[in-house]
Amino acid sequence: MPDGLTLHLIRHAPTLPNAQRRYPHPHEDAPLTPAGAELARRLDLPRSALAFTSPLGRARQTARLAGFPHAEAAPALAEASFGVMAGHTWAELEAAYGDAPRAWIDALGDPGSPHGPPGGDTGQGFHTRVQGWLDTLPAGEVVAFTHAGPLLAALRLTVNLSAVATPPGTVATLRREAGHWWLTALRPPSG
Repeated sequence: MPDGLTLHLIRHAPTLPNAQRRYPHPHEDAPLTPAGAELARRLDLPRSALAFTSPLGRARQTARLAGFPHAEAAPALAEASFGVMAGHTWAELEAAYGDAPRAWIDALGDPGSPHGPPGGDTGQGFHTRVQGWLDTLPAGEVVAFTHAGPLLAALRLTVNLSAVATPPGTVATLRREAGHWWLTALRPPSG
C-alpha cells in the first residue's frame, strides 16, 4: 500500500431523513435539503485531490456542490444495510424491539462481529468492505463523500476511534505514513 496519503472523509450534507433521525430505506435516495445544499457549497476541500463518492445521490450531490462533479463512484462508500431498522426512528425501533436495536447497532459497529441488524449487514462484512477500499487508496490527497456508517468504520479501522459525533457535513481528515494512520482533523459542519 503506497504511503504518504491524506484522506478527507466527508459525511454527505443534510437530508430530510437526517432531520427526522430516521434510518433510510434501502433504495431511498433523498436529496439534500436546501440548507444541506448550501452547506455542501461551503465545504473547503482541496480541489486537486482524487475524488470518490458513494454511489447514492445524497453523497453524489454533496460532491458535485462541493466542486467535485466527476468524483468516481465507489460502492464501498455506500451506507450500511440496516435491514429491519430501515425506515424507522430509534423510538419506533425501541417500541417494537426493546433493547435489541442497541445490540444490532453495536454489532454493526464491531469489525469482528458476525451479527448486525436482521436482514442487514454484519459488522464483519461491513468493515471488510470499507477496509478493502482503504487498502486500494494511492499516495497523495483523496476526498471521499460518504455516509455516517462508512466514515465511522474508517475511523475505527484506521485510528481505533469508536465513539465520535459526525453530523451531516462533517469532514474527518486522516494521514497515512509508513503504514500508520493519524487523525489530523475532525471538522463538524459550519453554521
